[in-house]
Amino acid sequence: MLAFFPLLYYHAACRVLTPIITQQEKEITMNLKNKEEIVKAYGKNEKDTGSTAVQVAMMSKKISELTEHLKSNKKDFATKRGLLMMVGKRKRLLSYLKSQNLDEYRELIKKLGIRG
Repeated sequence: MLAFFPLLYYHAACRVLTPIITQQEKEITMNLKNKEEIVKAYGKNEKDTGSTAVQVAMMSKKISELTEHLKSNKKDFATKRGLLMMVGKRKRLLSYLKSQNLDEYRELIKKLGIRG
């Protein structure tokens, strides 16, 4: 886990040190909130981050974000390669889930709105 040491800004009028939150820190906290929501929605409990369904749901979220990025950045070939690798990994995880628990697989496909 990344540790943040916020930059401090001195307010002369208040004589108080206040943290400056950078854009990167805001994005990271938003990503953590998104991950927590996905775990709550698809996991068996709130600490279940490793189950196949949660992994597939997180990958699907990241895939949709990368797809939006590639719509505006058509020549970003490194991201395109990463996206294709991620789609392949999600496909393998879905195949595993299908072989282990067909009902959970069908439910997950329906929830995520992806083709199996």
